[in-house]
Amino acid sequence: MSTRSARIERIGHEGEPVVVIDNFSPCPEQLVEDATTLTFSTWSQYYPGVRAQVTPRYFDGLAAILAPVVRDVFGFRNRLEVSGALYSLATTPPGDLALPQRIPHFDGVEDGMIAIIHYLTRAGASGTSFYRHRSTGFETVNAARHRIYLDALQADFRTHGEPPPGYIAGDTPIFERIADFAPAWNRALIYRSSLLHCAAIADDSALTDDPRTGRLTVASFLSAE
Repeated sequence: MSTRSARIERIGHEGEPVVVIDNFSPCPEQLVEDATTLTFSTWSQYYPGVRAQVTPRYFDGLAAILAPVVRDVFGFRNRLEVSGALYSLATTPPGDLALPQRIPHFDGVEDGMIAIIHYLTRAGASGTSFYRHRSTGFETVNAARHRIYLDALQADFRTHGEPPPGYIAGDTPIFERIADFAPAWNRALIYRSSLLHCAAIADDSALTDDPRTGRLTVASFLSAE
């Protein structure tokens, strides 16, 4: 097995940490094979593709890296639980994207929520970008900011119009990209769920529902105190 390595990058004006871990899982090939045995389906209006629950073996061998990251980087020392983990395949053509899929999003506003995106694609994959909402300056949306952000976003749509069909790719009149992380086989990003982010998918990407060749990731969500 290749040696696991980790680094921390702090992004934007808010200086939020994004932890980049290479060789994250001890058995990435098996995870892909596991995904080929599952039935994928649409889960929500936010993810531009299909998803399936991960198999129980996904977190085997990962506690040793996740616990110190959550403790030392994010400052949570009392409790760590997995609240969800999903195989995800981006499959939606650019012209079919719903409005929530054409703008950055956050995964949760609650304190103690941590997100992980784990890339399981060897070639031709797309990474993840993080954004600042221009009119509020928010890079994270927590519970106190949630209503302010939603109201400001609606005002932005009235001023600038809704974004055209297609995946967001860099700066727009409403959002400014503050960081972009390239994908790599068996790389994981760990960050607060409140960070505004979006998959950096090119409009000419070949989107397929085959776990062996498509943009396969695992999206995990941790709850910590």
